[in-house]
Amino acid sequence: MKNPNTDIAIVGGGIAGLALALGLHSRGIPSRVYEVAPEIKELGVGITILPHAMRELTQLGLQEKLVAAGITNYESAFFNRFGQLIYKEPRGLRAGYSYPEVGIHRGRLHTILFEAAKARLGADRIVLNRRCIGLEQNDSGVTLHFQKTTTGAAAPSVRADIALACDGVNSAVRRHFYPGEDVAFEGINTWRGVARGKPILDGHTYIRIGSIKTGKIVIYPIVDDIDGEGNQLINWTTEAPLLGRPKNDWNKPGKLEDFLPIYESWKFDWLDVPALLKRSEVLLEYPMVDKDPIPRWTFGRITFLGDAAHPMYQRGSNGSAQALIDARTLADLMQTTDHPQEALTAYEAARLATTTKIVHTNRTTPPDFINIKVDELTGDRPFDDLDKFISQDELRALSDNYKRIAGFGQKDVG
Repeated sequence: MKNPNTDIAIVGGGIAGLALALGLHSRGIPSRVYEVAPEIKELGVGITILPHAMRELTQLGLQEKLVAAGITNYESAFFNRFGQLIYKEPRGLRAGYSYPEVGIHRGRLHTILFEAAKARLGADRIVLNRRCIGLEQNDSGVTLHFQKTTTGAAAPSVRADIALACDGVNSAVRRHFYPGEDVAFEGINTWRGVARGKPILDGHTYIRIGSIKTGKIVIYPIVDDIDGEGNQLINWTTEAPLLGRPKNDWNKPGKLEDFLPIYESWKFDWLDVPALLKRSEVLLEYPMVDKDPIPRWTFGRITFLGDAAHPMYQRGSNGSAQALIDARTLADLMQTTDHPQEALTAYEAARLATTTKIVHTNRTTPPDFINIKVDELTGDRPFDDLDKFISQDELRALSDNYKRIAGFGQKDVG
């Protein structure tokens, strides 16, 4: 970018916004981030950094810190709700990728990005406690209006050459252009949490049990030896059909009694699922929502990235990966042009169709489609020989197909 003095405002200091700021900085392009949170805390539950996400974070110089802060996945394993192994495969480095796959506390990932951004950009370029409440643009720039999150008081408006919306699924910037839009809810509620426990299987396995038809749970470790006694911090996520309940509220803590009955009988010789859930130290509830893909992200001097552009079902750990790819793609394009608006248009052309396909795939054939397929073939009953119903090669093909669509087949990532 020939004019490094172009003012770039990034709305949102989550994974997408901070990665974008770091990527622009590494290319000699300054920016300033405006984040709604009044302070950055290690909140939330776990997240999986897939190899294509780790590729982007490695380019930002963060792989070593992230590996140290999380747990490397060696395998992914699929089980039915009776605890029987359906299929397993190596992951990350053990699958031949150039980058590891890591389970990590989302708060730790966010903190590592935040500290790197403060150190490289300067702390004054990460402005907290700023909620975007409006905007306008003309031929010379964009004006963003903010209020202080903590008090609701007016904060100084910001003038920028371009504005990049990284403010999540409920993006205020996107709402300006799509005011009547709402999230799409198909009747699936989720609950998420973390619990301490002894390593499950080898302590390095990403586990899927059951299917959305009868209840599903995903389990993986995110912190090793958390107490000096060999226990791990284990992340879990459940999905269950609505069953007459309203869409749950992601602003409230979850209640164990709302979903535990589904899993009460899930006691296997290798894992007691209800016991794990009852030990939870954090318990949150979320609706399984996304948004219908839109035909346009870029409006003059403004564009959307990450969940502001393409919110997708929280399946397959791919939302954060796609946000990171968005950030790198736009940073690359910003570096190659003297006209920032051209970069925004080219970025949309490069990313919109790909992410639209992933949004639809996460709805219809997510990575746990393996479990759904086996349940259908076996009549949701224990099996004595799975090969009578489907072969391991056929299951592997289902897994590989999702990876290709989601952009992390081994040939795509390296």
